[in-house]
Amino acid sequence: MNAYSKWLAVLLVLLLLFIYPLLETFEREEDMSYLISWNAVIRFVDAARNKGGITPAMYNDFVDTLRATGNEYEITMIHEHKRYDPVYLDPLNPDTFQGNYAVHYEAYYQQQIMKILFPDTSQTIEDPGRHYKMAEGDFFHVQIHQINQTPYEVLSEALNNGGSRVKLTIPYGGIVRNEDE
Repeated sequence: MNAYSKWLAVLLVLLLLFIYPLLETFEREEDMSYLISWNAVIRFVDAARNKGGITPAMYNDFVDTLRATGNEYEITMIHEHKRYDPVYLDPLNPDTFQGNYAVHYEAYYQQQIMKILFPDTSQTIEDPGRHYKMAEGDFFHVQIHQINQTPYEVLSEALNNGGSRVKLTIPYGGIVRNEDE
């Protein structure tokens, strides 16, 4: 019986002196990663909204900042272009114009935006043809979703017998305020 209590004491010492501080360190690392990612998303989206567009350099800086956290992210960008369409009773007859306009949004997604930023041509990174332009009044949204498993998640799941927590997701966006591009 004495041997069992010694093993229990050793296990308790290991848990309190090594595993718990390691778990706390990993949790702090994950919190820092979240703050860096959150800040990167806000800076990128606000810069795009203020500038009225995205350049390849802006996108590369954004991705490099996310990579610096040590995590892998799935990035989703959506640009909703505001369009004004005249309202007609009969669209084939211009005389039936009602004197007002309907607002519609055309959505452009990640794949379409990336084709403009990084085309299959030999254009330089500074080439204006590689700048994705947005108009004032459009909406621009970015969402990142963490896809890897962090050391904190691994250790936490091992200690808690599973029960993984929700992966990091950061959505941010808003209306385009300027057209400097």
